[in-house]
Amino acid sequence: MIKTFSITNENLDTNCRLEPSFHYYGIVLKQKLINKGINFVKLDELSEKISDGEHSHIPRINKPGIRYLYGRNIKEGLINFDPITDDSYISDENYDSFKRTHIRDGDVLLTIVGTVGKSAVYRKHYVGIAGIPRHIANIRLKRDTYITPEFLSVFFRSRPGKWQIQNITTGNIQPLLSIKNIRTLDIPLPEKTIVKTITEQELKAIEYESEALSKIEKARNLFLNKINLDLSNVSKNLSFSINLDFFKSADLWIPKYSAPRYLEILEMIKKNWKIEKLGKLATFKKGDEVGSINYKKYTEKRDDDIPFIRTSDFVNFEVDSYPDYYVEKEISNYLDQELSKGDLLFTKDGKIGSTAFITEFDRVIISSGVLRIRVSNAAKKLNITPEYLFIVLSTEYTGLYPAIRRTVVASTIPHLREDRLKDIEIPIIDEPSINTITKLVSEAFILKNNKKILMVKSTGQVEEIFQ
Repeated sequence: MIKTFSITNENLDTNCRLEPSFHYYGIVLKQKLINKGINFVKLDELSEKISDGEHSHIPRINKPGIRYLYGRNIKEGLINFDPITDDSYISDENYDSFKRTHIRDGDVLLTIVGTVGKSAVYRKHYVGIAGIPRHIANIRLKRDTYITPEFLSVFFRSRPGKWQIQNITTGNIQPLLSIKNIRTLDIPLPEKTIVKTITEQELKAIEYESEALSKIEKARNLFLNKINLDLSNVSKNLSFSINLDFFKSADLWIPKYSAPRYLEILEMIKKNWKIEKLGKLATFKKGDEVGSINYKKYTEKRDDDIPFIRTSDFVNFEVDSYPDYYVEKEISNYLDQELSKGDLLFTKDGKIGSTAFITEFDRVIISSGVLRIRVSNAAKKLNITPEYLFIVLSTEYTGLYPAIRRTVVASTIPHLREDRLKDIEIPIIDEPSINTITKLVSEAFILKNNKKILMVKSTGQVEEIFQ
């Protein structure tokens, strides 16, 4: 539906902006809300500190240290742990030296370079000690304000919050949200009971998320203890030779496929457990590319539009409830991807080896870079559950490594063919352990499902203020 409104020449002269959305929020919608009795305050007045992170380059390390967050780690309401594309840590010494990286419990993190406007509240018990670069702003609210970090983060992910952020974002090639402009954001001051309700819901949602990740980690540790890998003697050599017979039988003439590190780990597993090919245990269906002309941002979507999940929209083993793009329901009906609760998703293009588990809440379309994996009848006869298969594929040694072995670079983009994915070897451990893993993972994704319900409810409550 097309909306029309008028503004004065004075408004154009003052702001030097011609975008309708800029004036619709700043003049029409804001005045309408003021007339309803809703007051606003500039974010700068609510804040003790608004700053960005460290501007200097800090060397990253792979071994555990201080988590160093990238812009892509900040999702709507959540901080994403991404072991595939990130060198996720900096040393304790560098963390102590670069004070600008430091953030406090309760700071609101906001992405300000590239992908702009995604926010989450930093909670130390959930993330651990962490630092930030200049691509992320941290907003520390004053202690005497009743506006909470949780409410502010929900406002940022709501339509009115995103309208404002879009209107003050600059940059021709790479979007940039300056600290100066962030200070000017209008923050609504609703009734204290509304802020309290939303805050409690968001805190409960993060509690669910933290508990879910803990259960997944517990299930993964049980699996690792069962396969009992001794990595101390695994080859780390980057150069090696292979038997000619192996080379002749291999259909992939790339170094990674024959790398001793991957082969030695596989042989250790085979010594202790029966192995089945993934192709026997599951059926597969790849996603679809709908064309960028059909992409809609959150601020543009209708209520019945469907989240479009790309390889960048996996968040802590689930699909993002607030992905970058949405598509119309009619496209979803036409494609009929038949995703259902308990399906696994696996990325096969670009970012290889990320896994996600579909919950009851999820109604999504997956892109062509994502593969749906569903447990087969043959797997059920072996007591293989979707939850167990999820743990195997999301574990580095049994999911990511076998995928890397079979990945080729097509011109510039890494690609894992479906038929090669089917050859991944799945260890079949004892039935009691599979049952325990299944229970833990099932409980984890029930918690994640409940978290999603709460977060969407909170966003809706903020948007109702602006109706």
